[in-house]
Amino acid sequence: MTTGSDWPEARELAERLVTDTGASVRAVLLYGSRLHKTQPDRHSALDFVVIIDEYRSFYERLSQAGELDRPVGLMTTLSRVLTPNVIAYTPDEGQNGLAKCLIVTKADFARALGPNPPDHFILGRMLQRVGEVWTADPTETAWVREQISGAHLRVLDWMAPYLAEPVDAAGLGLRIMEVCYQGELRPESRGRAAAMFEAQEAHFVEVLSPALRRAVADGSMLESDGLYRFSEEVPQRSARRWRRHFRRSKLRSTSRWLKHMMTFANWLPYAVRKVERHTGRTIRLTTLERRLPLLFLWPRAIYVLLTRPRRELRS
Repeated sequence: MTTGSDWPEARELAERLVTDTGASVRAVLLYGSRLHKTQPDRHSALDFVVIIDEYRSFYERLSQAGELDRPVGLMTTLSRVLTPNVIAYTPDEGQNGLAKCLIVTKADFARALGPNPPDHFILGRMLQRVGEVWTADPTETAWVREQISGAHLRVLDWMAPYLAEPVDAAGLGLRIMEVCYQGELRPESRGRAAAMFEAQEAHFVEVLSPALRRAVADGSMLESDGLYRFSEEVPQRSARRWRRHFRRSKLRSTSRWLKHMMTFANWLPYAVRKVERHTGRTIRLTTLERRLPLLFLWPRAIYVLLTRPRRELRS
C-alpha cells in the first residue's frame, strides 16, 4: 500500500474530514483513478473509503461542522440500506478539492471483505491497489491490512467458476477485473477493466501470488510452467452460488444509483463530468433532465450505457 505521504492533497483533505468528525473515523483509504492515474482530470474526485466506528455519531459531527446538507436521521437510516452511503465531502466550497467518500463502519467493512460478502461493491474496489491516507493508530492500520490481505487470499473461492483456462497471478488479476466490472453497470468503456489492470499489474502479481501458492499447497490447484489450474472440476453448487452472487451484486449496484442521488450532494454535475471524461462526449442536459432527473434522465443514461466506446480513451 502507498501511504499518506505519497498523496499530500489526499492527506490534507482526509485530515480535515477527521477534524470535522472527531474520533469517529478510524481510517481513510484512497482508491480509484486518482491513485492509479487512469484518466483523471482536474475535476476528478479523490475516491475515499472512510472507515468509522458508528454511523449516527459520524453524521452528527459532520452536520455540526456544516459539511452535511442532508438530515442526520436519513443518512443514518440509509447507511443500513445497500451499505455503504456515498457522500461528497467539499470543505470550504470545494477550494481544497472534492472527495467522494464511501462511509462504512468497521463491522460492515469486515463483512464486505469476508467470506460471505453481501455484494461486490466494496470488495471489488479493495482488491485493487489502495492507499493508506490516514489511520487513527498502528492497531487500526494492522486491522485494515489484515482485512484486505484476507480478501486477497480468498479470491479463488469466488473466482473459480470464471477460470476455465490456466492462469498466472497476472492473468488472475485481469480476470478479476473483468468479472468485477461485469458485475456493475458503469459508464466507462468496455475496455476499462483491462486499462485498470494494466495500471496495477505489479500489484496483482504481488498480492495474488500467495493465494495461488496456498492453493497448490492445499491440493486445490496444480502448477505447471508458472500457470495454475484447479485440480478438480469446480462443484456446480459452488459455481451456482457465486454466479447468483454476481447477479445479486449487479442488481444491488444498480439500485444504489437511486440511493446515491439522495446521499451525494450535487450528484448530477459530478455524474455528467464522469461520463464526459470516459466517453469523450459533451453532455448537454435539457431543462427537464436537470430539474427532474429521476423522471427524464433514464433514456439518456440507457443510451450512454448502450453506446459506450469499446476501448478506453487515452489522454
